[in-house]
Amino acid sequence: MNWTDVTNLSMLTDFYEMTMANGYFKYGLKDRIAYFDMFYRKVPDNGGYSIMAGVEQLIEYLNKLHFEDKDIEYLRGKGGFSEEFLEYMREFKFSCDVWAVPEGTPIFPNEPIVIVRGPIIQAQLVETMVLLAINHQSLIATKASRIVRAAENRAVMEFGSRRAQGYDGAVLGARAAYIGGCVGTSCTIVDRDFGVPAIGTMAHSWVQLFDSELEAFKTYARTYPDNCTLLVDTYNVLKSGIPNAIKAFQEEVVPRGFRPKGIRIDSGDITYLSKAARKMLDKAGFTDCKIVASNALDEYLIRDLLTQGAKVDLFGVGERLITSKSSPVFGGVYKLTAIEDQGEIVPKIKISENVGKITNPGFKQLWRLFDKETDKAIADIITLHEEVIDDTKGYEIFDPEHTWKRKIVTDFYAKKLLVQIFDKGKQTYDSPDLKHIKEYCGQQVDTLWDEILRFENPHNYYVDLSKSLWELKEKLLVEYSVK
Repeated sequence: MNWTDVTNLSMLTDFYEMTMANGYFKYGLKDRIAYFDMFYRKVPDNGGYSIMAGVEQLIEYLNKLHFEDKDIEYLRGKGGFSEEFLEYMREFKFSCDVWAVPEGTPIFPNEPIVIVRGPIIQAQLVETMVLLAINHQSLIATKASRIVRAAENRAVMEFGSRRAQGYDGAVLGARAAYIGGCVGTSCTIVDRDFGVPAIGTMAHSWVQLFDSELEAFKTYARTYPDNCTLLVDTYNVLKSGIPNAIKAFQEEVVPRGFRPKGIRIDSGDITYLSKAARKMLDKAGFTDCKIVASNALDEYLIRDLLTQGAKVDLFGVGERLITSKSSPVFGGVYKLTAIEDQGEIVPKIKISENVGKITNPGFKQLWRLFDKETDKAIADIITLHEEVIDDTKGYEIFDPEHTWKRKIVTDFYAKKLLVQIFDKGKQTYDSPDLKHIKEYCGQQVDTLWDEILRFENPHNYYVDLSKSLWELKEKLLVEYSVK
């Protein structure tokens, strides 16, 4: 499904993109070739890595980028836009080159994860949607990855659509959560449109509707004997919920030749209740009946539950996943890094008193170095685009700020991370199916050392500059400091 079919998103821009575009047009700059990098500065939740997501939706947007009559009339009504510019917008055709890191790849601060090259008006106009598509889904995929790791091989289901920020937040958030490792979603439309398995049983209202909890459970069990999971905390988990669930299993599920799938606990002390529930279910002969826990969970609560010995087999995680509540902003930015002048690439740099906001100039490529013996990621290297890392011999990496910190890497192989997704406005890359992206994400997270995967005080993964890029950056810093 093309989720952008819902509406034409070409006008989903910051207004300054329109005012700058008009200015570029007025002064004859509309065809000046510019290079923009998208990157982010800080890992959410002070973690050690993030997960790239949203590329498929970015591709859909760029393929459909055009302006309709109503868009032109709106701009005309705002005033300040020349008729020549409005006619240019009416005939607008996207013709940029675009590179991106594939979805599911672990990514780190300050490295280019999307690069756009093309006429300045076009490259500037897509800024908002590049950031929106990648920022949101990368945020949720990152949170999901953390939660799934905390669950220690127990399945995690995304249950957050009703608490998401808008319908697109629910739908694309569930898609991103699946990339990050969730096994399914409560959101039906995401199953229909993206193939993420829809999972769900009953709400408390089902139990409340009937004259008794037992009647509610038996009715549900008769309806779904082959897939029966009962919500046991409407009244009292241990005094009525579990005993009534056991009766329903014995009277309605087993006689029909099936086994109960599970019970769900949505409130109370989940560690205590799950331990007691496990004993009661086992005593009744339902050792194969799973225990599902929900109720405002996140990676920290799940880790604590398991540390305390909770007998939980699956987790349903809602609001704290779909909104990334503890760290709700993925701080991706979109910065000009170069222009072309008579076919020559002229690097550009943004300088700030805040060292972390100084950009890396030029047209670049991103590489990941892997240890040949362990297949673990060693470091990422940002190079100039034409550079090649020769992995047949040692390669020196160094901290771009503390340059005395140097290391010769040997016995490694190098992999380019950026792939071209558009060539002169034509799509050159097909997104893998979502299941493949999810599997790829799990494999790539496994290439990270345990020290990087820690929830608290993770090791800082090395993102270094090549010698040529570092020298270019230093040269520009000196030049601009004397102007």
